[in-house]
Amino acid sequence: MAKVKITETVFRDAHQSLMATRMKTEEMLPIAEAIDKVGYHSIEMWGGATFDSCLRFLNEDPWERLRAIRKVVKNTKLQMLLRGQNLLGYKHYPDDVVREFVKRAVGNGIDIIRIFDAINDIRNLETAMDATIKEGAHAQAAISYTISPVHDTQHYIDTAKKLENMGASSICLKDMAGLLKPYYAYELISELKKAVKVPIQLHCHYSSGVASMTYLKAIEAGVDIVDTAISPLAMGSSQPPTEPLVATLQGTEYDTGLDLGLLSEIADYFKPIQEKYMAEGMLDPKILGVDVNTLVYQVPGGMLSNLISQLKQQNKLDKFEEVLKEVPRVREDLGYPPLVTPTSQIVGTQAVLNVITGERYKMVPSEVKAYVRGEYGKSLMDVKPEIKEKIIGDEPVIDCRPADLLEPQLEKYKQEIKAYMEQPEDVLTYALFPQVAMNYFKYRQAQKYGIDHTMLDSKEMTHPI
Repeated sequence: MAKVKITETVFRDAHQSLMATRMKTEEMLPIAEAIDKVGYHSIEMWGGATFDSCLRFLNEDPWERLRAIRKVVKNTKLQMLLRGQNLLGYKHYPDDVVREFVKRAVGNGIDIIRIFDAINDIRNLETAMDATIKEGAHAQAAISYTISPVHDTQHYIDTAKKLENMGASSICLKDMAGLLKPYYAYELISELKKAVKVPIQLHCHYSSGVASMTYLKAIEAGVDIVDTAISPLAMGSSQPPTEPLVATLQGTEYDTGLDLGLLSEIADYFKPIQEKYMAEGMLDPKILGVDVNTLVYQVPGGMLSNLISQLKQQNKLDKFEEVLKEVPRVREDLGYPPLVTPTSQIVGTQAVLNVITGERYKMVPSEVKAYVRGEYGKSLMDVKPEIKEKIIGDEPVIDCRPADLLEPQLEKYKQEIKAYMEQPEDVLTYALFPQVAMNYFKYRQAQKYGIDHTMLDSKEMTHPI
Protein backbone atom coordinates (compact mmCIF):
# COMPACT_ATOMS: atom_id res chain seq x y z
CA MET A 1 0.00 0.00 0.00
CA ALA A 2 1.48 3.32 -1.12
CA LYS A 3 1.28 6.36 1.11
CA VAL A 4 -1.99 8.28 1.03
CA LYS A 5 -1.99 11.52 -0.96
CA ILE A 6 -3.88 14.64 0.05
CA THR A 7 -5.59 17.40 -1.94
CA GLU A 8 -5.87 20.65 0.02
CA THR A 9 -9.17 22.49 -0.53
CA VAL A 10 -8.59 25.71 1.47
CA PHE A 11 -8.42 27.92 -1.65
CA ARG A 12 -11.71 26.59 -3.10
CA ASP A 13 -14.20 24.26 -1.46
CA ALA A 14 -13.32 25.09 2.15
CA HIS A 15 -14.20 28.79 1.87
CA GLN A 16 -17.00 28.07 -0.61
CA SER A 17 -18.65 25.75 1.91
CA LEU A 18 -18.08 27.87 5.02
CA MET A 19 -18.26 31.47 3.89
CA ALA A 20 -19.90 31.63 0.48
CA THR A 21 -16.59 31.73 -1.45
CA ARG A 22 -15.61 35.17 -0.21
CA MET A 23 -11.85 34.74 0.33
CA LYS A 24 -9.91 37.22 -1.78
CA THR A 25 -6.87 36.45 -3.91
CA GLU A 26 -4.80 38.86 -1.79
CA GLU A 27 -5.56 36.65 1.24
CA MET A 28 -4.34 33.56 -0.63
CA LEU A 29 -1.10 34.75 -2.19
CA PRO A 30 0.96 35.35 1.00
CA ILE A 31 0.54 31.70 2.09
CA ALA A 32 0.55 30.04 -1.35
CA GLU A 33 4.32 29.44 -1.34
CA ALA A 34 4.19 27.68 2.05
CA ILE A 35 1.28 25.50 0.84
CA ASP A 36 3.34 24.67 -2.25
CA LYS A 37 6.14 23.32 0.00
CA VAL A 38 3.92 20.86 1.92
CA GLY A 39 4.02 18.11 -0.69
CA TYR A 40 0.27 17.92 -1.34
CA HIS A 41 -0.96 15.82 -4.26
CA SER A 42 -2.77 18.95 -5.49
CA ILE A 43 -4.27 22.26 -4.39
CA GLU A 44 -7.91 22.73 -5.34
CA MET A 45 -8.13 26.47 -5.94
CA TRP A 46 -10.49 27.23 -8.85
CA GLY A 47 -13.87 26.33 -10.29
CA GLY A 48 -17.05 25.59 -8.36
CA ALA A 49 -18.48 28.91 -7.19
CA THR A 50 -15.13 30.77 -7.13
CA PHE A 51 -15.61 32.11 -10.66
CA ASP A 52 -19.03 33.62 -10.00
CA SER A 53 -18.08 35.01 -6.56
CA CYS A 54 -14.86 36.64 -7.80
CA LEU A 55 -16.83 38.68 -10.32
CA ARG A 56 -20.05 39.23 -8.42
CA PHE A 57 -18.85 40.04 -4.93
CA LEU A 58 -15.11 40.73 -5.01
CA ASN A 59 -14.68 42.66 -8.29
CA GLU A 60 -11.85 40.29 -9.17
CA ASP A 61 -11.03 38.58 -12.44
CA PRO A 62 -11.06 34.80 -11.75
CA TRP A 63 -8.57 34.24 -14.59
CA GLU A 64 -6.18 36.68 -12.94
CA ARG A 65 -6.50 34.74 -9.66
CA LEU A 66 -5.52 31.54 -11.45
CA ARG A 67 -2.50 33.17 -13.10
CA ALA A 68 -1.38 34.85 -9.84
CA ILE A 69 -1.49 31.59 -7.85
CA ARG A 70 0.17 29.66 -10.68
CA LYS A 71 3.05 32.15 -10.61
CA VAL A 72 3.72 31.38 -6.93
CA VAL A 73 2.86 27.66 -6.83
CA LYS A 74 5.65 26.05 -8.85
CA ASN A 75 5.74 22.44 -7.57
CA THR A 76 2.19 21.38 -6.73
CA LYS A 77 -0.54 20.59 -9.24
CA LEU A 78 -3.42 23.07 -9.37
CA GLN A 79 -6.89 21.57 -9.50
CA MET A 80 -10.34 22.88 -10.36
CA LEU A 81 -13.96 21.66 -10.18
CA LEU A 82 -16.04 21.75 -13.37
CA ARG A 83 -19.76 20.95 -13.58
CA GLY A 84 -19.49 19.05 -16.88
CA GLN A 85 -21.59 20.66 -19.59
CA ASN A 86 -22.66 23.33 -17.03
CA LEU A 87 -19.00 24.46 -16.73
CA LEU A 88 -19.16 26.90 -13.78
CA GLY A 89 -22.66 28.18 -14.47
CA TYR A 90 -26.13 26.82 -13.85
CA LYS A 91 -27.24 25.64 -17.30
CA HIS A 92 -25.80 23.65 -20.20
CA TYR A 93 -23.45 25.45 -22.58
CA PRO A 94 -22.70 24.55 -26.21
CA ASP A 95 -19.71 22.31 -26.96
CA ASP A 96 -17.66 25.14 -28.53
CA VAL A 97 -17.88 27.10 -25.26
CA VAL A 98 -16.97 24.01 -23.19
CA ARG A 99 -13.92 23.23 -25.35
CA GLU A 100 -12.67 26.81 -25.34
CA PHE A 101 -13.16 27.07 -21.57
CA VAL A 102 -11.12 23.92 -20.89
CA LYS A 103 -8.40 25.09 -23.29
CA ARG A 104 -8.08 28.45 -21.51
CA ALA A 105 -8.23 26.90 -18.01
CA VAL A 106 -5.35 24.55 -18.83
CA GLY A 107 -3.49 27.31 -20.70
CA ASN A 108 -3.64 29.56 -17.63
CA GLY A 109 -2.26 26.92 -15.28
CA ILE A 110 -4.79 24.23 -14.31
CA ASP A 111 -3.29 20.71 -14.17
CA ILE A 112 -6.23 18.60 -12.93
CA ILE A 113 -9.89 19.13 -13.85
CA ARG A 114 -12.44 17.30 -11.71
CA ILE A 115 -15.52 16.94 -13.91
CA PHE A 116 -18.91 15.91 -12.56
CA ASP A 117 -22.57 15.93 -13.47
CA ALA A 118 -25.23 16.47 -10.83
CA ILE A 119 -27.31 13.47 -11.92
CA ASN A 120 -24.39 11.27 -13.05
CA ASP A 121 -25.53 11.40 -16.68
CA ILE A 122 -22.10 10.68 -18.12
CA ARG A 123 -23.10 12.05 -21.53
CA ASN A 124 -22.80 15.48 -19.86
CA LEU A 125 -19.10 14.77 -19.11
CA GLU A 126 -18.06 13.68 -22.61
CA THR A 127 -17.06 17.01 -24.15
CA ALA A 128 -15.29 18.41 -21.07
CA MET A 129 -13.36 15.15 -20.55
CA ASP A 130 -12.38 14.91 -24.21
CA ALA A 131 -11.24 18.56 -24.23
CA THR A 132 -9.21 18.07 -21.02
CA ILE A 133 -7.45 15.02 -22.44
CA LYS A 134 -6.72 16.85 -25.72
CA GLU A 135 -5.20 19.77 -23.81
CA GLY A 136 -2.84 17.34 -22.05
CA ALA A 137 -4.32 17.85 -18.56
CA HIS A 138 -5.49 15.24 -16.03
CA ALA A 139 -9.19 14.48 -16.51
CA GLN A 140 -10.61 13.36 -13.17
CA ALA A 141 -14.17 12.08 -13.63
CA ALA A 142 -16.33 12.42 -10.53
CA ILE A 143 -19.33 10.39 -9.45
CA SER A 144 -21.87 12.23 -7.29
CA TYR A 145 -22.56 10.03 -4.26
CA THR A 146 -26.05 9.74 -2.84
CA ILE A 147 -28.30 7.21 -1.13
CA SER A 148 -31.50 5.93 -2.73
CA PRO A 149 -33.12 2.62 -3.69
CA VAL A 150 -31.37 2.80 -7.09
CA HIS A 151 -27.96 4.20 -6.09
CA ASP A 152 -26.38 0.91 -5.02
CA THR A 153 -22.81 -0.43 -5.14
CA GLN A 154 -23.36 -1.87 -8.61
CA HIS A 155 -24.44 1.54 -9.96
CA TYR A 156 -21.21 3.13 -8.71
CA ILE A 157 -19.06 0.29 -10.10
CA ASP A 158 -20.76 0.44 -13.51
CA THR A 159 -20.40 4.24 -13.65
CA ALA A 160 -16.71 4.08 -12.67
CA LYS A 161 -16.00 1.51 -15.41
CA LYS A 162 -17.74 3.66 -18.03
CA LEU A 163 -15.75 6.71 -16.95
CA GLU A 164 -12.47 4.79 -17.10
CA ASN A 165 -13.39 3.66 -20.63
CA MET A 166 -14.05 7.30 -21.55
CA GLY A 167 -10.41 8.06 -20.72
CA ALA A 168 -10.60 9.29 -17.11
CA SER A 169 -7.09 9.63 -15.60
CA SER A 170 -8.59 9.08 -12.13
CA ILE A 171 -12.02 8.79 -10.53
CA CYS A 172 -13.38 10.82 -7.64
CA LEU A 173 -16.24 9.71 -5.42
CA LYS A 174 -17.86 13.05 -4.55
CA ASP A 175 -19.81 12.95 -1.29
CA MET A 176 -21.09 16.52 -1.24
CA ALA A 177 -23.65 15.93 1.51
CA GLY A 178 -21.49 13.96 3.96
CA LEU A 179 -23.71 10.87 3.57
CA LEU A 180 -20.99 8.24 3.06
CA LYS A 181 -20.62 6.27 6.28
CA PRO A 182 -17.34 4.61 7.31
CA TYR A 183 -18.14 0.91 6.93
CA TYR A 184 -19.96 1.32 3.64
CA ALA A 185 -17.02 3.45 2.42
CA TYR A 186 -14.73 0.48 3.11
CA GLU A 187 -17.01 -1.81 1.07
CA LEU A 188 -17.52 0.64 -1.80
CA ILE A 189 -13.87 1.69 -2.17
CA SER A 190 -12.77 -1.98 -2.01
CA GLU A 191 -15.13 -2.81 -4.88
CA LEU A 192 -14.11 0.25 -6.93
CA LYS A 193 -10.41 -0.64 -6.52
CA LYS A 194 -11.16 -4.10 -7.95
CA ALA A 195 -13.25 -2.68 -10.80
CA VAL A 196 -10.93 0.02 -12.20
CA LYS A 197 -7.17 0.48 -12.61
CA VAL A 198 -7.02 4.29 -12.34
CA PRO A 199 -6.48 6.01 -8.93
CA ILE A 200 -9.54 6.64 -6.73
CA GLN A 201 -9.96 9.92 -4.85
CA LEU A 202 -12.53 10.55 -2.11
CA HIS A 203 -14.14 13.92 -1.44
CA CYS A 204 -16.37 14.23 1.65
CA HIS A 205 -17.99 17.08 3.54
CA TYR A 206 -18.06 17.07 7.33
CA SER A 207 -21.70 18.17 7.73
CA SER A 208 -22.88 14.91 9.31
CA GLY A 209 -19.79 14.49 11.51
CA VAL A 210 -18.61 11.16 10.06
CA ALA A 211 -16.18 12.22 7.32
CA SER A 212 -12.85 11.74 9.16
CA MET A 213 -13.92 8.22 10.18
CA THR A 214 -15.06 7.60 6.61
CA TYR A 215 -11.62 8.64 5.33
CA LEU A 216 -9.88 6.21 7.69
CA LYS A 217 -11.96 3.26 6.51
CA ALA A 218 -11.55 4.32 2.86
CA ILE A 219 -7.77 4.52 3.38
CA GLU A 220 -7.78 0.99 4.82
CA ALA A 221 -9.72 -0.08 1.70
CA GLY A 222 -7.01 1.36 -0.55
CA VAL A 223 -8.24 4.80 -1.58
CA ASP A 224 -5.37 6.72 -3.23
CA ILE A 225 -6.17 10.37 -2.45
CA VAL A 226 -8.46 12.23 -0.03
CA ASP A 227 -9.55 15.88 0.10
CA THR A 228 -8.94 17.81 3.34
CA ALA A 229 -8.94 21.45 4.46
CA ILE A 230 -6.44 23.12 6.81
CA SER A 231 -8.10 23.15 10.26
CA PRO A 232 -9.29 26.80 10.63
CA LEU A 233 -11.43 26.32 7.50
CA ALA A 234 -12.32 22.65 8.02
CA MET A 235 -15.27 20.72 9.46
CA GLY A 236 -18.92 21.78 9.42
CA SER A 237 -20.00 21.98 5.79
CA SER A 238 -16.31 21.99 4.70
CA GLN A 239 -13.93 19.00 4.50
CA PRO A 240 -12.23 17.03 7.31
CA PRO A 241 -9.18 18.83 8.76
CA THR A 242 -5.78 18.12 7.21
CA GLU A 243 -3.54 18.05 10.30
CA PRO A 244 -5.36 15.40 12.43
CA LEU A 245 -5.44 13.01 9.46
CA VAL A 246 -1.72 13.53 8.79
CA ALA A 247 -0.99 12.92 12.50
CA THR A 248 -3.21 9.81 12.59
CA LEU A 249 -1.43 8.21 9.65
CA GLN A 250 2.13 9.02 10.83
CA GLY A 251 4.27 5.94 11.33
CA THR A 252 1.76 3.65 9.61
CA GLU A 253 1.91 2.10 6.14
CA TYR A 254 -0.38 4.94 5.00
CA ASP A 255 1.91 7.77 6.24
CA THR A 256 1.34 10.85 4.08
CA GLY A 257 4.90 12.10 4.68
CA LEU A 258 3.59 15.65 5.18
CA ASP A 259 5.26 17.93 7.73
CA LEU A 260 2.98 18.73 10.70
CA GLY A 261 5.16 21.68 11.69
CA LEU A 262 4.65 23.35 8.32
CA LEU A 263 0.92 22.55 8.37
CA SER A 264 0.72 24.17 11.80
CA GLU A 265 2.30 27.38 10.43
CA ILE A 266 -0.25 27.39 7.58
CA ALA A 267 -3.09 26.90 10.07
CA ASP A 268 -1.79 29.87 12.08
CA TYR A 269 -2.01 32.03 8.94
CA PHE A 270 -5.68 31.13 8.39
CA LYS A 271 -6.86 31.59 12.00
CA PRO A 272 -7.18 35.40 11.80
CA ILE A 273 -8.85 35.05 8.38
CA GLN A 274 -11.44 32.69 9.87
CA GLU A 275 -11.98 35.12 12.79
CA LYS A 276 -12.35 38.08 10.41
CA TYR A 277 -15.10 36.39 8.35
CA MET A 278 -16.81 35.21 11.51
CA ALA A 279 -16.83 38.75 12.91
CA GLU A 280 -18.27 40.04 9.62
CA GLY A 281 -21.06 37.44 9.86
CA MET A 282 -19.97 35.74 6.64
CA LEU A 283 -18.96 32.59 8.52
CA ASP A 284 -21.82 31.48 10.75
CA PRO A 285 -20.53 29.45 13.73
CA LYS A 286 -23.66 27.25 13.36
CA ILE A 287 -22.34 25.66 10.17
CA LEU A 288 -19.17 24.53 11.93
CA GLY A 289 -21.22 22.08 13.98
CA VAL A 290 -22.65 18.67 13.13
CA ASP A 291 -26.13 18.66 11.62
CA VAL A 292 -27.93 15.36 12.13
CA ASN A 293 -30.57 16.47 9.58
CA THR A 294 -27.93 15.75 6.94
CA LEU A 295 -28.23 12.03 7.69
CA VAL A 296 -31.97 12.03 8.38
CA TYR A 297 -33.10 13.95 5.29
CA GLN A 298 -29.96 13.56 3.12
CA VAL A 299 -29.80 17.32 2.61
CA PRO A 300 -26.32 18.86 2.06
CA GLY A 301 -25.26 21.67 4.44
CA GLY A 302 -25.32 24.38 1.75
CA MET A 303 -28.83 23.38 0.77
CA LEU A 304 -30.01 23.64 4.39
CA SER A 305 -28.92 27.29 4.55
CA ASN A 306 -30.63 27.99 1.18
CA LEU A 307 -33.91 26.53 2.46
CA ILE A 308 -33.71 28.65 5.61
CA SER A 309 -33.11 31.85 3.62
CA GLN A 310 -35.99 31.06 1.21
CA LEU A 311 -38.35 30.50 4.15
CA LYS A 312 -37.16 33.67 5.93
CA GLN A 313 -37.95 35.74 2.82
CA GLN A 314 -41.50 34.38 2.91
CA ASN A 315 -41.81 34.79 6.69
CA LYS A 316 -42.41 31.04 6.92
CA LEU A 317 -39.48 29.81 8.99
CA ASP A 318 -41.94 27.87 11.13
CA LYS A 319 -42.39 25.56 8.10
CA PHE A 320 -38.71 24.46 8.10
CA GLU A 321 -39.35 20.99 9.54
CA GLU A 322 -42.19 20.44 7.06
CA VAL A 323 -39.94 21.46 4.14
CA LEU A 324 -37.20 19.08 5.33
CA LYS A 325 -39.71 16.23 5.21
CA GLU A 326 -40.94 17.33 1.77
CA VAL A 327 -37.41 17.33 0.21
CA PRO A 328 -37.06 13.49 0.11
CA ARG A 329 -40.59 13.20 -1.31
CA VAL A 330 -39.86 15.64 -4.15
CA ARG A 331 -36.57 13.88 -4.79
CA GLU A 332 -38.36 10.54 -5.10
CA ASP A 333 -40.96 12.09 -7.45
CA LEU A 334 -38.16 13.36 -9.70
CA GLY A 335 -36.27 10.05 -9.96
CA TYR A 336 -33.85 10.36 -7.00
CA PRO A 337 -31.35 12.93 -8.36
CA PRO A 338 -28.28 13.40 -6.10
CA LEU A 339 -28.57 16.75 -4.32
CA VAL A 340 -25.76 18.96 -5.64
CA THR A 341 -25.76 22.13 -7.79
CA PRO A 342 -28.08 22.56 -9.69
CA THR A 343 -30.39 19.68 -8.61
CA SER A 344 -30.24 20.70 -4.94
CA GLN A 345 -31.72 24.09 -5.89
CA ILE A 346 -34.31 22.45 -8.19
CA VAL A 347 -35.54 19.99 -5.54
CA GLY A 348 -35.23 22.46 -2.63
CA THR A 349 -37.18 25.28 -4.28
CA GLN A 350 -39.96 22.90 -5.32
CA ALA A 351 -40.18 21.51 -1.77
CA VAL A 352 -40.49 25.06 -0.37
CA LEU A 353 -43.24 25.95 -2.88
CA ASN A 354 -45.15 22.72 -2.18
CA VAL A 355 -45.23 23.53 1.54
CA ILE A 356 -45.89 27.28 1.28
CA THR A 357 -48.73 26.99 -1.25
CA GLY A 358 -50.26 24.07 0.63
CA GLU A 359 -50.68 22.13 -2.62
CA ARG A 360 -47.97 19.95 -4.17
CA TYR A 361 -46.81 21.17 -7.61
CA LYS A 362 -49.40 23.96 -7.75
CA MET A 363 -46.50 26.31 -8.53
CA VAL A 364 -43.57 24.94 -10.54
CA PRO A 365 -40.43 26.97 -11.39
CA SER A 366 -39.10 26.90 -14.96
CA GLU A 367 -35.96 24.99 -13.83
CA VAL A 368 -38.10 22.14 -12.49
CA LYS A 369 -40.02 22.01 -15.78
CA ALA A 370 -36.72 21.97 -17.71
CA TYR A 371 -35.46 19.12 -15.51
CA VAL A 372 -38.64 17.09 -16.13
CA ARG A 373 -38.33 17.74 -19.88
CA GLY A 374 -34.85 16.13 -19.75
CA GLU A 375 -32.92 19.36 -20.35
CA TYR A 376 -30.42 18.55 -17.59
CA GLY A 377 -29.99 14.94 -18.72
CA LYS A 378 -31.45 11.63 -17.58
CA SER A 379 -31.71 10.66 -13.92
CA LEU A 380 -31.25 7.06 -12.85
CA MET A 381 -35.01 6.61 -12.47
CA ASP A 382 -37.73 8.26 -14.52
CA VAL A 383 -39.87 11.05 -13.07
CA LYS A 384 -43.11 9.53 -11.74
CA PRO A 385 -45.66 9.62 -14.61
CA GLU A 386 -48.38 11.38 -12.58
CA ILE A 387 -45.87 14.05 -11.44
CA LYS A 388 -44.58 14.51 -15.01
CA GLU A 389 -48.20 14.95 -16.16
CA LYS A 390 -48.81 17.56 -13.44
CA ILE A 391 -45.62 19.53 -14.24
CA ILE A 392 -45.37 19.49 -18.07
CA GLY A 393 -48.61 17.83 -19.24
CA ASP A 394 -48.01 16.05 -22.54
CA GLU A 395 -44.92 18.06 -23.56
CA PRO A 396 -42.23 15.81 -25.07
CA VAL A 397 -39.21 14.70 -23.03
CA ILE A 398 -35.86 14.79 -24.83
CA ASP A 399 -33.75 11.65 -24.68
CA CYS A 400 -30.61 12.87 -26.46
CA ARG A 401 -27.62 14.50 -24.76
CA PRO A 402 -29.04 17.97 -23.93
CA ALA A 403 -26.07 19.84 -25.45
CA ASP A 404 -26.76 18.21 -28.85
CA LEU A 405 -29.64 20.68 -29.16
CA LEU A 406 -27.43 23.74 -28.59
CA GLU A 407 -25.97 25.79 -31.46
CA PRO A 408 -22.35 27.06 -31.25
CA GLN A 409 -22.30 30.46 -29.53
CA LEU A 410 -18.67 31.54 -29.13
CA GLU A 411 -18.50 33.84 -32.18
CA LYS A 412 -21.80 35.50 -31.24
CA TYR A 413 -20.51 36.20 -27.70
CA LYS A 414 -17.27 37.66 -29.11
CA GLN A 415 -19.27 40.14 -31.19
CA GLU A 416 -21.47 41.10 -28.23
CA ILE A 417 -18.56 42.13 -26.00
CA LYS A 418 -16.13 43.49 -28.59
CA ALA A 419 -16.04 46.89 -26.89
CA TYR A 420 -15.04 45.41 -23.53
CA MET A 421 -12.67 42.57 -24.47
CA GLU A 422 -9.18 42.92 -23.00
CA GLN A 423 -8.14 39.24 -23.08
CA PRO A 424 -9.38 36.11 -24.93
CA GLU A 425 -10.77 34.72 -21.64
CA ASP A 426 -13.29 37.57 -21.36
CA VAL A 427 -15.60 35.93 -23.88
CA LEU A 428 -15.89 32.88 -21.59
CA THR A 429 -16.56 35.01 -18.53
CA TYR A 430 -19.35 36.66 -20.49
CA ALA A 431 -20.69 33.35 -21.84
CA LEU A 432 -21.09 31.99 -18.31
CA PHE A 433 -22.44 35.07 -16.51
CA PRO A 434 -23.49 37.72 -19.06
CA GLN A 435 -24.94 40.35 -16.70
CA VAL A 436 -22.38 39.86 -13.91
CA ALA A 437 -19.54 39.89 -16.47
CA MET A 438 -20.73 43.16 -18.03
CA ASN A 439 -20.90 44.77 -14.60
CA TYR A 440 -17.34 43.61 -13.93
CA PHE A 441 -16.05 44.76 -17.36
CA LYS A 442 -17.54 48.23 -16.74
CA TYR A 443 -15.96 48.33 -13.29
CA ARG A 444 -12.60 47.26 -14.79
CA GLN A 445 -12.76 50.00 -17.43
CA ALA A 446 -13.72 52.57 -14.82
CA GLN A 447 -10.69 51.56 -12.74
CA LYS A 448 -8.41 51.65 -15.76
CA TYR A 449 -9.43 55.11 -16.93
CA GLY A 450 -9.87 56.61 -13.48
CA ILE A 451 -13.62 57.09 -13.84
CA ASP A 452 -15.60 57.14 -10.61
CA HIS A 453 -17.03 53.62 -10.70
CA THR A 454 -19.86 54.61 -8.34
CA MET A 455 -21.45 56.07 -11.46
CA LEU A 456 -22.01 52.46 -12.54
CA ASP A 457 -25.14 50.69 -11.41
CA SER A 458 -23.85 49.50 -8.03
CA LYS A 459 -27.13 47.73 -7.25
CA GLU A 460 -26.50 45.40 -10.16
CA MET A 461 -22.92 44.82 -9.13
CA THR A 462 -23.75 43.18 -5.84
CA HIS A 463 -26.99 41.33 -6.39
CA PRO A 464 -26.82 38.01 -4.54
CA ILE A 465 -26.47 34.55 -6.06
